[in-house]
Amino acid sequence: MTTLAPALYNRTFPRMSSWLRDLILIMFGALFVAVLAQVKIPLPFTPVPLTGQTFAVLLIAATLGSKRGAASMFFYITFGAFGLPVFAGGASGIAYLSGATFGYLIGFVVAAYVVGLLAERGLERSVRTSIIPFLIGTVIIYAFGVAWLTIVLGSFSKAITAGLIPFIVGDLIKLIVTTLALPAAWKLTR
Repeated sequence: MTTLAPALYNRTFPRMSSWLRDLILIMFGALFVAVLAQVKIPLPFTPVPLTGQTFAVLLIAATLGSKRGAASMFFYITFGAFGLPVFAGGASGIAYLSGATFGYLIGFVVAAYVVGLLAERGLERSVRTSIIPFLIGTVIIYAFGVAWLTIVLGSFSKAITAGLIPFIVGDLIKLIVTTLALPAAWKLTR
């Protein structure tokens, strides 16, 4: 049996009641993604905006772990579905969920779970290994996003052109920042 390492939040908030701590951190994670979703740069050649969401998803997942990270993303989507202006540019509602970004949003939940699971195995603690969970998480988000965009646009090549290629450079920068941030956070908590 593999022993899971504690997520960063366990190290940071060890004495708070576990259910209260979990609830606060899950909601904080959803709020953090919502805030970075407002950093929106619309691109004229794609229906998918450039935002800070993927950075937030990866960071929250590695910090909270698999179940809490996925729960945080689930609540983020739920808040938006019920009308809170949490999606990119303050968008919200069920209608938004049927648009071009729905696949990416579902990818957030799956990526958060997987990245959190890898973080629970300690991969985010070293600069040498921390890129692994974040790269896998980014690939998962792209896979879900491009798959849904293929349905919306009616073409896989259009989905790649509109939903993957324009974001590679920005996501590489986010990967580098996240890869450096988590090991540094672990050092600070020690």
